Amino acid sequence: MKIAVTAAGPDLSSTVDQRFGRGRYLLIVDTPERTVQAVDNQAGMNAAQGAGIQAAQSVIDSGATVLITGHCGPKAFRALKAAGIDVYLTSGGRVDEVLTQFEEGKLELAPAADVDGHW
Repeated sequence: MKIAVTAAGPDLSSTVDQRFGRGRYLLIVDTPERTVQAVDNQAGMNAAQGAGIQAAQSVIDSGATVLITGHCGPKAFRALKAAGIDVYLTSGGRVDEVLTQFEEGKLELAPAADVDGHW
């Protein structure tokens, strides 16, 4: 299973970035081995608009079936759900810790976007 996690750094010991579209990195973690592919999101961080949709497309293209992040806006959430990707929200922690929480069933599936759109 591939899980996408927004992160402040490029590895599992990094903290979860609370921003989805403007997060620094998108880590694609292949479980259960926990191999990591770090996707640099510099373009999304600096985008005037559309950062969430761009990040959603990166998740879709990665083949991930789950996204773990701090917050997700409505346009990105709709794109992810349309692609069959489940979104889980977390209040923070390290990437390896939230992966363990997910594997133990301690994260809740987000029923909808949790922040308003910007445009």
